[in-house]
Amino acid sequence: MTVPPTPGPTSDPVDQSPELELDINFPTAAGGSGSGGAGSGSSGGAGSGRSLRANTLIVMAGTLGSRLSGIVRQQIIGLFGNTLLDAFLVAVRVPSLMRELLAEGALVNSFIPVYKTLDDAGRKQLAASFSGVLIAVNLLLMALGILAAPWMIDLLIASHANVDRELAIYMARLVMPFLMLISLSSVAMGLLNADEHFKESSFAPVAFNIASIIALLLLPDTATWLAFGWLIGGVAQLVVQLPALARFGLLPSPTLGGHPALRRVLVQMAPFTLTAGARQFLNFYVQGLLSNAALFSSGTTAGYSYAETIFTTINGLFVVSPVMAMFPRFSQQAAEKNWAAFKALTVQAVRTTTFLAAPMSALLVVLAPYAVSLINLRHNFDVPRFHAAGDILQGWALALLPWAFVTILLRTFYARERTREAVTISAIGFVVEVGLYKLLVPVLHLRGFGVSTALSGLLMTAALAFMYRRALGFPSREVFSHLIKVVPLALLSGLVAWLLSKLMPAPGFIVPGVIGMTIAGGFGLAVYLIGALALRMPEMGGLLRRLRR
Repeated sequence: MTVPPTPGPTSDPVDQSPELELDINFPTAAGGSGSGGAGSGSSGGAGSGRSLRANTLIVMAGTLGSRLSGIVRQQIIGLFGNTLLDAFLVAVRVPSLMRELLAEGALVNSFIPVYKTLDDAGRKQLAASFSGVLIAVNLLLMALGILAAPWMIDLLIASHANVDRELAIYMARLVMPFLMLISLSSVAMGLLNADEHFKESSFAPVAFNIASIIALLLLPDTATWLAFGWLIGGVAQLVVQLPALARFGLLPSPTLGGHPALRRVLVQMAPFTLTAGARQFLNFYVQGLLSNAALFSSGTTAGYSYAETIFTTINGLFVVSPVMAMFPRFSQQAAEKNWAAFKALTVQAVRTTTFLAAPMSALLVVLAPYAVSLINLRHNFDVPRFHAAGDILQGWALALLPWAFVTILLRTFYARERTREAVTISAIGFVVEVGLYKLLVPVLHLRGFGVSTALSGLLMTAALAFMYRRALGFPSREVFSHLIKVVPLALLSGLVAWLLSKLMPAPGFIVPGVIGMTIAGGFGLAVYLIGALALRMPEMGGLLRRLRR
């Protein structure tokens, strides 16, 4: 399962919600009321003076560039045959099994809240100690991963598999250094994001995709060079962030020496072993299903990758990007114990992401085959791969809205250093999702993956909202009054797109895909925006103000 719990995130008078404007002036690190060293250093104030709107736009622009270039990369990878592509996609899951714990989710969500409480000197010492420990752990895990590759591949694929086992083992060993590259890149991203320098970190994934695309186009069409192309992208993603770290005085000098705050970060990361274990159990189960030749044909793993690319494009742009931009503010307000501003930002995040996610969900449900068509550069595309991707994406589209809530609410727990509660809910959610797979995939086939993800997202949202309400008071009335508008509008936009799709050429190749997404998707989205304007939703007012500039 690749939907993030990142990736995967009140009942005060919080009516300040020009979400697409993001102009709320919350206390910053430099001028906040909190005690401690959060605002005493220059790095703490450097980025925090920038408006939340500017930060969000930077992150969204970087995400858009990353996702669009990722689609291009997927288009080129899609030219490979099923034998090579399926084996490669299984192989890259091996370093990815440890990626969430050492990089991305665990690092960012554990490191930033602690980092924000320190002064400049403490931040530099913590960064040096943490990066040194991370490098040492990565070296050990890389060696273990290379040695244990056959065992891990056997865990990932079915006994009667539609994936070439020996080829997957060979490529898994080649791509293991990617774990070190993505871990160091995530340290760089965490340091930049903590001080609200989002530009370089947001565009780093674009460098990964561009470097990978160039490698795929220039290097020979073999398993060895496909794996090395992946590593070249990882190097590019790390290197492009180094000049910014040096310019802002954030480049760490890794050391194995201790720091008092390092223990706090590691304590916050420790509960992620629970959610990471549950997530990997889910990943093993999903990959086992996809590779089971008795259930699905060759190419299903590649179809899953197609659906994943498109879903993460939408989710990353309209859900993850705004929440990433807000997370340092969540952490700062939690450090200052400014709970009124914290709850106001929670409402703003919910309204912003659901306003954007609701129509995307409805449009993806009805236009999934056209969206998948955008990846097929050839008329003679692989038909089973195409149908698998469409079915999986259609189910996942239902999960977009509930997982927007999960993404936001998890961040509110991480910012308050209530990691154990958040990851416990996540772990239970993943275990429940496996149970849902066992029930629904035999009945709904590939669509059962997405429906199971949507149901687990709803259950996790309910649990997280209940726990948030007990601690701070959850703004149920504000959220419900917002959803009662956006959900019917989204359903109407999906209906319009579905009716128009009946007039479009059959999906499959990229040209009909562009036509269907542009006309049917465009009209459906227009209906949604016109409805939002008629209802005088503040999000629409913010959008119109931006267009006038």
